[in-house]
Amino acid sequence: MDHQHFQRITAFVEARLTPLFDAATGSTHGFGMDDTSRALRALRATVLAASAVEGIIEQRRTADAEIRHIADQALAHHWEVLQRIARNWEDHPDFLREFKRHSWEFDDEPTTAAAGEG
Repeated sequence: MDHQHFQRITAFVEARLTPLFDAATGSTHGFGMDDTSRALRALRATVLAASAVEGIIEQRRTADAEIRHIADQALAHHWEVLQRIARNWEDHPDFLREFKRHSWEFDDEPTTAAAGEG
């Protein structure tokens, strides 16, 4: 699993959420103090927090086995949070099959560079 997986799933979820915050649509959602606005802000904060994995991925690359195991657990948790949110739009045409994969399933795929060559 690499940062690109997190970027794709985050972009997908953000594309679903952003229009809900758009004042041009006449919506006050996200900007008011009503429960819907609060829920939207909480959801966006959760997505942003779960997608902030760059540091974990960097440390994982050079970590010893014990720290790598902890990093893997952290990445799995962050992925699962984003995955559960994204799957609410499983019927959307932009939903990618990779959003259904478990974090450990990414370990078996070739590196990004090798995948791009084929």
